[in-house]
Amino acid sequence: MSDLSTLDITYLPGVGPKRAEVLKRELKIQSYEDLLYHFPYKYVDRSRTYLIREIDNSASHIQLKGKVASLNTVGTGKGQRLVAKFTDGTGVLELIWFKYIDKMKKILDAKSEYIIFGKPSAFKGTYSIVHPEMEKVDESKPKIASALQAFYNTSEKMKNSYLNSKAIQKMQQGIFLSFKGAISETLPAYIVKQYNLMILDSALRTVHFPTDAKLLEQAQFRLKFEELFYIQLNILKQKTQRSKNIQGHIFGKVGDIFNQFFFNNLPFELTGAQKRVIREIRNDVGTGHQMNRLLQGDVGSGKTMVALMVMLIALDNNFQACLMAPTEILASQHLESIQEMLKEMPINVKLLTGSSKKKEREQIHAELLSGELQILIGTHALLEDVVQFKNLGMVIVDEQHRFGVAQRAKLWRKNSIPPHVLVMTATPIPRTLAMTVYGDLDVSVIDELPPGRKPIETKHYFHNKRNNLNQFIKGEITKGRQVYVVYPLIEESEKMDFKNLAEGLEYMLSAFPEFKTTMVHGRMKPAEKDAAMQEFASGKAQILVATTVIEVGVNVPNASVMIIESAERFGLSQLHQLRGRVGRGAEQSYCILMTGYKMGEDTKKRMRIMVDSNDGFEIAEADMKLRGPGDLEGTQQSGLPFELKIANITRDAQLMQHARNVVEVILENDPDLIKPENQILNKQLTKLARQKMNWSLIS
Repeated sequence: MSDLSTLDITYLPGVGPKRAEVLKRELKIQSYEDLLYHFPYKYVDRSRTYLIREIDNSASHIQLKGKVASLNTVGTGKGQRLVAKFTDGTGVLELIWFKYIDKMKKILDAKSEYIIFGKPSAFKGTYSIVHPEMEKVDESKPKIASALQAFYNTSEKMKNSYLNSKAIQKMQQGIFLSFKGAISETLPAYIVKQYNLMILDSALRTVHFPTDAKLLEQAQFRLKFEELFYIQLNILKQKTQRSKNIQGHIFGKVGDIFNQFFFNNLPFELTGAQKRVIREIRNDVGTGHQMNRLLQGDVGSGKTMVALMVMLIALDNNFQACLMAPTEILASQHLESIQEMLKEMPINVKLLTGSSKKKEREQIHAELLSGELQILIGTHALLEDVVQFKNLGMVIVDEQHRFGVAQRAKLWRKNSIPPHVLVMTATPIPRTLAMTVYGDLDVSVIDELPPGRKPIETKHYFHNKRNNLNQFIKGEITKGRQVYVVYPLIEESEKMDFKNLAEGLEYMLSAFPEFKTTMVHGRMKPAEKDAAMQEFASGKAQILVATTVIEVGVNVPNASVMIIESAERFGLSQLHQLRGRVGRGAEQSYCILMTGYKMGEDTKKRMRIMVDSNDGFEIAEADMKLRGPGDLEGTQQSGLPFELKIANITRDAQLMQHARNVVEVILENDPDLIKPENQILNKQLTKLARQKMNWSLIS
């Protein structure tokens, strides 16, 4: 199909330079092929032509055939409109235009017969259609038959250039009338035959001009399969090549450091899931190929313990390790918890952040180069060019979605042989996203909580329960517990009727004068934030009023209550993350979702899901279904290797798994795609890669 991809849309009949410029700017359509892959977003059945006398209030869109009996301009100024009386011999209805009045006056005539299509509405017993689609009946003109009318996404700027859905459809028709049978296949013949797929030429013609619903379904299946197939082929081919070609350090032993920690310092017995993940990682780092593994684990599942034990394996093999976290608070907490777990073990662990003093930095840099510093924990400061290791063997990235791909790649280049990479997230990733955005990584899951942890009780309260809530808070604090109160906004917003942090602090101070309340938000200086957090973590403050800055990496086992104000403002994954700040000790913990009475259906569903489930993966799947993959934090469609034009990774999850299975069989038999029948796959991958740079080699 290279001929169509090189033909400029400007030269398609009916386009021209001005329209072409609008298409390029609004839809990124530059070639005939780009236009063919601009797919309809819906279809309306146009197999039937109605009579005017048959119209009733139940009709959505209808098709009529008749003539214009009269044409009048009504009103003046902005209220001016063109009104045509349209008849088919069984009755009369009005056609109304508020725009393009002069144009319509010129092209409409009383002698011609027209097919019109639109949504009828009734006013004082008269039916009318505003801005109908109109087509002059011309029996001599060739047509592509289509019972289902395709509708295409357009923009206001396009409509101002007369580029509405009907115009897009006419352009599509122009391509097919010009290129009969000339659209080249993009999948090998054996795949098309083996999986009973519609050929590409037929699929594209059918998806734009379907003659019946069954054929349309077959065409959409073919095009969706191909789209998901090439995403999986790109990801898995890169993964295969990397595992084959990119050398990695061999961690050949588990030695004294690991064993001393395991037998003398381990604070609790590992869960079965933690043991399984450590075995998977040990297997990776012993192969001689670089490890790139994603570790998913719900809040409080023990990922940090796994990370530490993996770093100790690196130390046993005379390598250094580093752990990068997105915030200074989280990096500092990692340092404290790791130092606590390593107590009395002679291991040099240090912290490097943007707040580190010059003298500290100089000492860290020197000890890294000499190899004396074994584990470095830090923030983005680890990425600086001046930070050089003697022998970096293990890189761990916590809350990896907070870092850009290029940033993580800098850690890759801190050694001549790339270090092993373990990226961790407490934000559960739906299976379909894990197959796409993170499909080139091996995935480990910690799906057990440590023993002794009680499930968090989640309740949904309306604001009229405030007095009951206050009594509950007092009761928990009296028992020696602590309370988080999270607000969505820092300052009052005139557009949104949501509680804000400033008001919240004032309210909590007046409602609980006998307790110490402190505040944390994103606009505070790091030192102020750390001081407030430390006051809460140490138990000096009983109530912490905060924004979502505490969503990640605050570990206060004594905190047993999480109150989320204006919970309707948060997505499911964020609500689950916030809930995970409590439930870290042995005591029963609670999450209270506060909302107003006015809630949409999606909000009601979110509240029900949160109350009913503590399973992060279940919640992540529900979140993606409610919001779509493009809205989930860190998983925007830009994370996909190629842009999706027709498939949907939520609705088409089963088809994606099918495509992945097909790819795995192909690569098992021909990993480099060198067989003659697979040359088309390499050709298509190269073409798609030109459209979008692919970062899948970087974890």
